Amino acid sequence: MTKDKKKVTPESLGKVVLLAGGFSSERDVSLMSGKGVYDALVDAGVDVTRFDPQEQSLGELEQGNFDRAVISLHGRFGEDGTIQGVLEYLGVPYTGPGVKTSAITIDKALTKQVWNANGIPTPQGMVVSKGDDMAFVIQTLGKDLVVKPAREGSSIGLTKLKNATPEALEMAVVKAAALDPRVLVEEYIIGRELTVAVLGQAETAHALPIIEIVAPEGNYDYQNKYFTNDVSYECPANLPEELSGEIAKMCERAYRVLEARGWSRIDVMLRDDGRFALLEINTSPGMTSHSLVPLAAKNAGMSYGELVMEVASNAALDNKR
Repeated sequence: MTKDKKKVTPESLGKVVLLAGGFSSERDVSLMSGKGVYDALVDAGVDVTRFDPQEQSLGELEQGNFDRAVISLHGRFGEDGTIQGVLEYLGVPYTGPGVKTSAITIDKALTKQVWNANGIPTPQGMVVSKGDDMAFVIQTLGKDLVVKPAREGSSIGLTKLKNATPEALEMAVVKAAALDPRVLVEEYIIGRELTVAVLGQAETAHALPIIEIVAPEGNYDYQNKYFTNDVSYECPANLPEELSGEIAKMCERAYRVLEARGWSRIDVMLRDDGRFALLEINTSPGMTSHSLVPLAAKNAGMSYGELVMEVASNAALDNKR
């Protein structure tokens, strides 16, 4: 945090509602994120109330007369424009991007289309369904593949295949399709795994220091993301200055073309030859003890509490009343 940046006061945030939990497969992670954010707001002296859409009615949300909402929901119903639409209707400014952007970014395949149309590099891939010609998919994309539900997060339902057969690919697609009928199959990029946090409004977005994720055998799965200490993180990533700047600028651009706001985290794969590809964007990033946006913010001189207050202060509506 820069020294001349104006400090966000608890009074300026008014009456805050923190949304966490929800209905998605990432509910447990959302509850962990929500606890960290709630504790930080309380420690800062903010008037904050917790709200879990799975356990409380939307009537309670309406009757709360809240000045702003901090969204710590992950996945569908929380990161896909659904709750954003509710808050728009209620006139409660909220953190993160609006309805349209949230609806696009929850879908990895749709996000790829927007990025590709704007010259932003992504892995080669295609959307498939159960029963499609898997031999054709392998012929098109190669035998090393990543298979994932288009609208899930936290690596849930994801399978990595090396030297895939049509039968193995079909099994991976069936696994992913159990969570989402839209299944994204992409080339499996062998290289360094990076992630870039971006803060601010679209036109003034700025990237935080890049993090490199070093996971056991490259397996940065759900278990390693949240429940083990087997993964190491290098922040800032050990990259040539020119390449680091290029990746940061591309992520800022990727954020802008999606009309994101508030904050997001963009995952990137870096090939051995220096070329890189953007994988996906997370518009309601995790805030657990293992999460990466707080790590990047810390490296930039911003504490966890300052990060929470900054994001909360930027709550907004798509359509002002």
